[in-house]
Amino acid sequence: MKKITIVTFCFLVYLYAWSTETSIWQKAGDLWDPFNNNPTLMTHQEILRKVEWKDLKSLSFTEMLIENNLTIPWFVLSITLAYFGYYILALPFSAFFFLTGLRQVHNGFHNSLGTNKFLTWLSLYINSILMMVSIHAVKFNHIRHHKYCLSEEDYEGKSAGMTWYGAILYGPVHMFLIHKITLQLGNSKYRKNVMLELISIAVVAALVFYFRIDFLIYHIIVMVAGEFLMAFFAVWTVHHDTHDSPELARTQRTGWKNKITFSMFYHLEHHLFPAVPTIKLPELAKRIDEVLPEIDKKQTF
Repeated sequence: MKKITIVTFCFLVYLYAWSTETSIWQKAGDLWDPFNNNPTLMTHQEILRKVEWKDLKSLSFTEMLIENNLTIPWFVLSITLAYFGYYILALPFSAFFFLTGLRQVHNGFHNSLGTNKFLTWLSLYINSILMMVSIHAVKFNHIRHHKYCLSEEDYEGKSAGMTWYGAILYGPVHMFLIHKITLQLGNSKYRKNVMLELISIAVVAALVFYFRIDFLIYHIIVMVAGEFLMAFFAVWTVHHDTHDSPELARTQRTGWKNKITFSMFYHLEHHLFPAVPTIKLPELAKRIDEVLPEIDKKQTF
């Protein structure tokens, strides 16, 4: 009689569990579900297999021109206004130049500019001088960021676990460590590129300040300020409170916000498919929504 009672009790619990949509049985089942129907529990490889993305890797001639020249109008406008002394008016254009420069080198990190190795290297080198930072140092840490996302080995992602104001204050330290880590852990090719870029930056900056070229002094100051904010804008905004699932970074799905940020906050999409160029991320986002509508999409702002 006692055994029958226990069996009956277990059977009733079983029925109750399966009749409740958010039951502990269902949650436990998701963890071992052989079909893995819960998108938030899918592995990266499973998501890659479900979403069509490889056709998005290639760029048309027009798209290649856009990705490689997007910085030019903003740079010309900011420098022109600064040359005539309109520094306040130049600021938003300087900000757009910095953002588009970040987009360009970021695509370069992932070989997504549609150009050969030399032209990609040249883009990184020129932008190092224009943006006042060794872009190869940033590249080294960014590739590690994808490999060790938000772990102890991810030096780029350190500020993701801070408060927003902590990430801002950490900015100068972040940029110092980006260069230090590359010189310590990078191979000889990385170290040579970093030293070449740092020497070039020092020479250009020295000439600008020696000859007191005011509009270029303005540009240098604004670029350095932008670099000091990278730990906040490029790391904290897209990764804070995502440590439980580092591969599911934050994203931005509001049209006008993506337009003024040049699609740089499609970060969930980028982390899942880093080989896809920025210009193709809006289309990739649509495909992810169609195939995996339940995937967790935390907004950046």
